[in-house]
Amino acid sequence: MSITVLLVDDHPVVRSGLRAVLDTGETVKIVGEAATGEEAIVLAEHLRPDVVLCDLRLGEGIDGIATTTVLRALDPAPAVLILTTFDRDAEILGAIEAGAAGYLLKDVAPEVIVEAIECAAKGDMFLAPNLASRVIQGMRNPLPKLTDRETEVLRLLATGSTNKEISRTLFVTEATVKSHLAHIFTKLGVDTRARAIHIAQDTGLI
Repeated sequence: MSITVLLVDDHPVVRSGLRAVLDTGETVKIVGEAATGEEAIVLAEHLRPDVVLCDLRLGEGIDGIATTTVLRALDPAPAVLILTTFDRDAEILGAIEAGAAGYLLKDVAPEVIVEAIECAAKGDMFLAPNLASRVIQGMRNPLPKLTDRETEVLRLLATGSTNKEISRTLFVTEATVKSHLAHIFTKLGVDTRARAIHIAQDTGLI
């Protein structure tokens, strides 16, 4: 009996390509396609697939991590595999914490995706060896937790905004901006703006 799969990706050409290489009817049977997280949730409730193969970035609306959280709360809950081009630590850990059964990059061979689907359908976790080691490392050394306002400040910092420009954008004083920056630097273990931006972008904090 084949494993039923729902494809979720905002690019029609990607969904078509995945259907072409995965939908054998023997191991995998594609039962539906969705372009958004919201659409995926509705279809999953209706179609009840064994596995949802979901992109991380889904354009407008909720992303793959938020979609995973909702899907895993359904009854019955499908297994969710993230298939994406993004491999930043924060996103990998976020997906696993949301309940994803695996995290794959789009450059993997089709047979690897099929293997991952089979693992997920059995209730097992599937991660490429290089990603698995990073997940373990990330759980041992979790990323710092920034407040929403600190994240806003950091995002503006990454655009090249000065303290004065950040204060105008957020309607706060420059002293408040400096205070947020001090907290950000402490949490990230850095002492320069450039280093803070580099770490935040590299780990997926922004």
